Amino acid sequence: MPSPRVGTTCLSQARVQDCNYEEPCACPASLSAHSRTIAMNIFGAEATEEKAENARLSSFVGALALGDLVKSTLGPKGMNKILQSQSTGEISVTNDGATILKSIQLDNAAAKILVNISKVQDDEVGDGTTSVCVLASELLREAEKLVAQKIHPQTIVEGYRIASAAALKALEKAAIDNSSDPTRFREDLFNIARTTLSSKVLSQDKDYFANLAVDAVLRLKGSTDLDHIQVIKKVGGKLTDSYLDEGFILDKSIGVNSPKRLENAKIMIANTSMDTDKIKIFGARLKVDSTGKLAELERAERVRNTKTTENVSC
Repeated sequence: MPSPRVGTTCLSQARVQDCNYEEPCACPASLSAHSRTIAMNIFGAEATEEKAENARLSSFVGALALGDLVKSTLGPKGMNKILQSQSTGEISVTNDGATILKSIQLDNAAAKILVNISKVQDDEVGDGTTSVCVLASELLREAEKLVAQKIHPQTIVEGYRIASAAALKALEKAAIDNSSDPTRFREDLFNIARTTLSSKVLSQDKDYFANLAVDAVLRLKGSTDLDHIQVIKKVGGKLTDSYLDEGFILDKSIGVNSPKRLENAKIMIANTSMDTDKIKIFGARLKVDSTGKLAELERAERVRNTKTTENVSC
């Protein structure tokens, strides 16, 4: 190692550029300090870094706190939570896990992951949002005990995967298939729907809406595409005013002076619009110099529409 010049402070400086060597400094202390400086500079000004035991402890604490928060809402005996918005002061009372998790503000990374798990469960299944959150938090609670026994986290994860496969096999073995019996199959679907609606706002009329849901699903005749079930929402009335109708209902506003009820009407299904023809030349405009000519144009459009309607044979 070449001798440093007089007045250099290579060993006491944190940055390599402070070293006054003519050649790149090969001092181990300087290289180590330079590496630490680069590692620190990749984060933002307000970013913090946690490693090893501190990071694991932070994840455990956040996930367990979130699981304990929604645990008391689980099941038919679950209690409601009163949520108050800090910005608007709005108060809501609910025991739905998905609603609670969407409403609270979180700053813990592990807790946010549990919220995302709950959202995916709600989007894919529509139920079990509280259950998946509580189950994940309890798995982390047991994993914390294993980590305290110096068991590697990857070993714990592999053990959970083996346990998951064993649990699926046990469920498949205990499952009962009543699809061959329409009566018992409908009863099973009805019980599932009632259980799902127990924690929703429809809990008071869950039997009524469970029947609606089961009838709608059975009309799909085995299809799992729920987009074939159209839901139209209307303001006013009671919950029990909801009904399931066969066929297709078009949510359309009624025009002025149009009849509100037609019986034995003929319905045409067309793959083209029936409105007036528009000028299809880009930038084209139609100008009139009097209201009389504008009325003539409107009258001509009505005549054209009438002829088009008369030419259509149903």
